[in-house]
Amino acid sequence: MEKLQTMYKTILGDHFPSTMEIRFGESVFLYEKVGWEIGGEIKGLRYGDNPGQTAALYKPINGNLVLGDVRILYDGKWLASSPELLQSGKHPGKTNITDPDNALNILRYFMDAPVAAIMKHNNPCGVAVGTTLLDAYQKANMADRVAAFGGTIALNRTLDKETAEAIIQNYSEVVVAPDYEEGVLGILATSKNLRVMRIANMDGLHEYIGFPVLEFKTLIDGGQLVQTSFIPQARTLDDIKALPLGYHETKTRGRFEIKRTPTEAEYLDMGFGWLVESGVASNSVLFVKDLATVSIGTGGQDRVGIAKQAVRKAYDNCKDTLCFQETGALSFNELELGLSGKEIPTRKSREIFESLKDPQQLQRSILWSAQESKGGLEGAVAVSDAFFPFRDGVDVCLNEGITAIIQPGGSERDFEAIQACNEAGATMVFTGQRSFKH
Repeated sequence: MEKLQTMYKTILGDHFPSTMEIRFGESVFLYEKVGWEIGGEIKGLRYGDNPGQTAALYKPINGNLVLGDVRILYDGKWLASSPELLQSGKHPGKTNITDPDNALNILRYFMDAPVAAIMKHNNPCGVAVGTTLLDAYQKANMADRVAAFGGTIALNRTLDKETAEAIIQNYSEVVVAPDYEEGVLGILATSKNLRVMRIANMDGLHEYIGFPVLEFKTLIDGGQLVQTSFIPQARTLDDIKALPLGYHETKTRGRFEIKRTPTEAEYLDMGFGWLVESGVASNSVLFVKDLATVSIGTGGQDRVGIAKQAVRKAYDNCKDTLCFQETGALSFNELELGLSGKEIPTRKSREIFESLKDPQQLQRSILWSAQESKGGLEGAVAVSDAFFPFRDGVDVCLNEGITAIIQPGGSERDFEAIQACNEAGATMVFTGQRSFKH
């Protein structure tokens, strides 16, 4: 136990220099190491992915970089490379920077309305557009409450007191917003380990739409693999509506095409889902409905398997939501723990379970409701970052009541996916662009 506690102690120093330079031919970019004043000391990143991996964060301070279509000129509009740390809790580690950064990759497309993105391990748990910031946060949180535990909450509007009160009801690692209303920091301070960051330049985040950067991957022998960042070609509702309905011309079978045009609501969810997909690690399939994620399947090795994972998560999310709404706090996992005679971890949850008149009936009711509503997937849109090589993955989605699919297309067996959609009365559009993220 002592060894485990020692392993997670803060790394106060690192061996990285105070400045860094990246040079491509005649193009030079200069960087400065970032630190925060915490407890009278300047501290950088606690560690990298894991304790024992030293890490440093650098922000650009000068220069320009021109490499093919990538033209980056220093403008001083720092985002996740230099967040203002308003409340440190524990000072940030690597993922406490990369999670906000990937959230910004998603949020930049939705600056016209209040949006919340809850991140975990560089993937979104839940993303939602709301009528208010509180509405957006609650939808994003309820999309996957289990995964959101200990996550990063990124908001594209000034955080208000009502939303802050909702946030502290759950355990989170980081909150990121462009600003905070008076009195909000006092509310957040009641969660002592929470890191609170302000990124004032988030107000201009829409300027980063279509803005390419260079991405580096260090190989085992020290080699560098460099690529330009992914940019979705379809970025507006008009772009999505201009995408072709699924079609496939074959030499032996003739032409296959989708028969039904998407509704306005389906087009809206397709556009929302396709842009959220650009921030999800591959191999992935996700479901969205009413401008909120329902379930996100990520990191799979095959298309049908990841579709099944997304479906399972949707059902789990649905059961958890139903239990939470019925009891006010209890998760479905805690309900099942109590029914099995095992100890429920927290006193509050134990007390709620013990107060239930008929927990077995509640369990049966939740299971029935989740099955009846198909895990909340009826009428939802499926989004895939690459084509479906066979119709099996499409059928997994359609069997749960999915009515529309957006995917790149381009498989030799696209006709199978088209046939499956037509048989189910569903619609499908092809983006013509793969959206892998590794």
